[in-house]
Amino acid sequence: MKSKPLAAALLFALGAGYAAAALAQVKPEILVKQRQAKMVLQAKYFGPLAAMAQGKAPYNATVIARNAGYLAVLGEMAWDGYDASTKDVKSRTLPVAYSNADKFKQAQQHFESAVGQLVAAAKGGDEAKVKAAIGGVGKSCGSCHDDFREN
Repeated sequence: MKSKPLAAALLFALGAGYAAAALAQVKPEILVKQRQAKMVLQAKYFGPLAAMAQGKAPYNATVIARNAGYLAVLGEMAWDGYDASTKDVKSRTLPVAYSNADKFKQAQQHFESAVGQLVAAAKGGDEAKVKAAIGGVGKSCGSCHDDFREN
């Protein structure tokens, strides 16, 4: 008799898991809007860093550390927005991001690595290393936009 309650509980858990997965599916249009919003935030937090690295704004280690941390979190968020289901949604993403997923994944990893180096440099406090790391993030953004984004 104990097997019936166990079987019922297992069946309920499986059903609940299936229902949760169905509810978790997001429309492709929403994924595109989310990734675009994330890119806007990345620009917001990277802009002041680029200005500091170029000498257009005073160097501020506190802002650099904070914004580098935000970029690290934001960098992890966007990639699920490039699901294959979004390839037919009008956006500035070029089809190669979907047809050459390995190359696109490498670009993502390059960005995440560059941001990781920036976070580490910000913790170290050496202004020259921080500015070099900011340049590395900028290059990773630019190369990804060159290869995967319609201008």
